[in-house]
Amino acid sequence: MHDYCVRPAGPDDLDGARAVMLDTVYHDFGTGYVPRWHGDIVDPATAYLAPARHTLLVAVDTEQQVVGTGALDARGPLHPPNPRHVADRYPSGATAQLRRVYVRPEHRRRGLARRLVADLLAFAAADGGYRAVYLHTDPSVEGAEAFWRSLGTVVHDERQDPDGGQSVVHFGLPLPAAPTPRPHLTPHLTGR
Repeated sequence: MHDYCVRPAGPDDLDGARAVMLDTVYHDFGTGYVPRWHGDIVDPATAYLAPARHTLLVAVDTEQQVVGTGALDARGPLHPPNPRHVADRYPSGATAQLRRVYVRPEHRRRGLARRLVADLLAFAAADGGYRAVYLHTDPSVEGAEAFWRSLGTVVHDERQDPDGGQSVVHFGLPLPAAPTPRPHLTPHLTGR
């Protein structure tokens, strides 16, 4: 059994995170790097580490190698290319969009993607400004659609559009309740 640590990425994790992301778009998606879709992969520090409401998580193994990633930002889906009703439902600023939830093939089926998503959802809840959680996935990637269906609700399946759209599936995930602050306990002062 492997032990993994899921944590916010730091500057030393960026090369490993970028490698996981690029390997995924080349090998799993078959698209390779497409600048208009994958600009955040080239510069994850600007996309996820600099903005306070964004985050990039990494899953690292016992050798401190990055084996998985998960990101969140405050940018809702844009129209076009996404359907207008999806973009209207998930506006930028109020939407936590999950991105780049990728795990290296040899580390899959060990709960890492679920751990990454749970931590991303906790981050979104703690922010306090997000009202919805959104993502889209390419259903041609093995296991992707079933994974997201187990966690969220389909809000639009472009495969059912008359023209087939982008052939992606759009999901909404439940936003957990924000953590309740613990009351600060102070000793009662008594006077004589």
